[in-house]
Formats: sequence, C-alpha cells, structure tokens
Amino acid sequence: MRQHYLALFTLFASLPAGALTFQTRMENIAWKVEGDQFECRLVQPIDGFGSGEFVRRAGEQPIFRLRSDTNVLGAGSATLLAAAAPWQPGRSDINLGAVRMARTGVLFSSSQGQASRLINGLLDGRSTVVRNYAGEGGRAMEVRVLPVSFAQAYGDYQACASKLLPMNYDQIRQTQVGFPRGIDLDSDGRARLDVILEYLKADPSVNHIELNGHSDNGGNRLANREDSRRRALAVADYLKAHGVPDEQISVRFHGERYPLVKNNSAANRARNRRVNIELDRVTPVVKPVDKPLESPATGPAPTAAPAAPASPPAAKQL
Repeated sequence: MRQHYLALFTLFASLPAGALTFQTRMENIAWKVEGDQFECRLVQPIDGFGSGEFVRRAGEQPIFRLRSDTNVLGAGSATLLAAAAPWQPGRSDINLGAVRMARTGVLFSSSQGQASRLINGLLDGRSTVVRNYAGEGGRAMEVRVLPVSFAQAYGDYQACASKLLPMNYDQIRQTQVGFPRGIDLDSDGRARLDVILEYLKADPSVNHIELNGHSDNGGNRLANREDSRRRALAVADYLKAHGVPDEQISVRFHGERYPLVKNNSAANRARNRRVNIELDRVTPVVKPVDKPLESPATGPAPTAAPAAPASPPAAKQL
C-alpha cells in the first residue's frame, strides 16, 4: 500500500506545476473491448472527461482517439506522449509529436505509427498522455490513459481484430480486377472477387455493383470493345454464380477509350485490360399507390363490381 501511494505521489510530482489532470483511479480502471467484422475498439473510460480508445477498422492498422463531450481542453495544439512509469526510474517520456485538437466529440485521431508506439508503451508500463496549455489562463492540462490491466485487454482486442474483414467499405467500394492474359478470370482475379463477396455477405446494405470493362489498344476498336464486354461479363457471371442477384449488377464496356496508362509497353497494356468495380448503397424507389378520386358531391368513387368468372373453355375435339 505504501508503494502504491508513493507511485501516485511521484506521478503527480512529475506534472507541470499547477497542471490539471484527468484520469481514472487505478482501482476503477476497466478496459472495454467492442467490435464486429468492420471495426474493433479498445476503450478506457476516463472519469470526468470521456475516453481514450484504440480503433482498428477492417483492412487498416489501429489509430488512437481521444473523446470528450466537454470543451475542457479547448481547441488547438497538444502534445502526445508515451509517458514513463514513475516506478521505472531512469526512463524519460517519449514525445510522439503535436496533435491538433477539436473542441468536442473526437478531439483528435493519431496516425497509425503513433498508435503503434502508444500500444507498445502501454504494454511496457507507460501511460498515454495528451498535454496542452489551452485551458483557462494557459493552465497546463493533461489527460492520461493508464496501463493498468492493459495486456489482458489487448489480448481480447487482438482476438477481435483477427475476425475483421480483409477490407473496409472505403477500400473496397472502388476496386478493379485485372486481365493480364486475355479475357478469362485468373486466380488473382478470382481471389479479389472472393474478398468482395465476403464483404457483400457481411454488409447487405451494399445492393448495387457497377462493372466497367476496359481493354488495351492491341486490336481494332470493335474487337477491343468486344473484349472489354466479355471481361465485364466474366466478372458478372462469377458474382452471380456466388449468390449476387442479377438485378443488383449493371454492366458497361468501353473498349480502349479509358486507359489507365499509355499503351506503350506489354506491362502497360496488361494494366489496361481490366474491369473496374464500384459498389454502392442504392435506396430503392417506392412508387406511391394510386388512390381512387373522390367527388365533392358524391364522396368516394364507387368500386367496380367484380367481373363474373369466365366460362371454362370448351373441350377441344381431337
């Protein structure tokens, strides 16, 4: 117990004079792991302030975010630190550079490199510290995310991250499949389409896929246009064979009109033989139901009497 209070005293003694610090008491620290196939979050609530969280989206590395519904830190620049633990003498803080603070909500998002160093610091007993002098009268203010119980929580966070999709919507919504050797899908193209299919299965809100076929300039224009059509149809057929409804797919083909690069080498021509794929969330249009008109004098129009059932057809004589 004496060592515990000594550590706390050393911690606050190391702060700038008169600094105001926000952190959760050590005995109350409880990391939370939240997430699904699209995003994982490792969150430490901070008493009286908000939270610090590591966020990893599908297809990306983690970033660190600081959240608050208050404006206590103010806007402007702050310093991000992996602060040395007071019970590890001889160590100094690691300055990870300046961050630009918003007023409320997500105050800032770190780079992936900064987040990686913060995670390594927490595993090594360091605290994540955000420090600025934008408070009232230029008073030094700090927010601390403490390393208590971090290793176990980080293990749960990694388990969540192992179930993330290979790509997120921003990465996958505009992509392409190459046809380096003709008009047939190769193993690389099928692998790329499998990634798209996996995402579509997880996100049913994506309900439209536009395919645009392209070619190089190796043949005449009509032949190139036909090749681009057959490439787009090859992609469409693969998607439909794996459960994508036909009505959600639109196919266009452009021949050699829109090259990615100049057709001045075999490698460049191979790059131009491709199908561009664009995913979208299209809201279906609901047509209004026609209602019978009402006459001011007579009220609603009378409903037509049901038609008499038709007589059965006469038997055909053989």
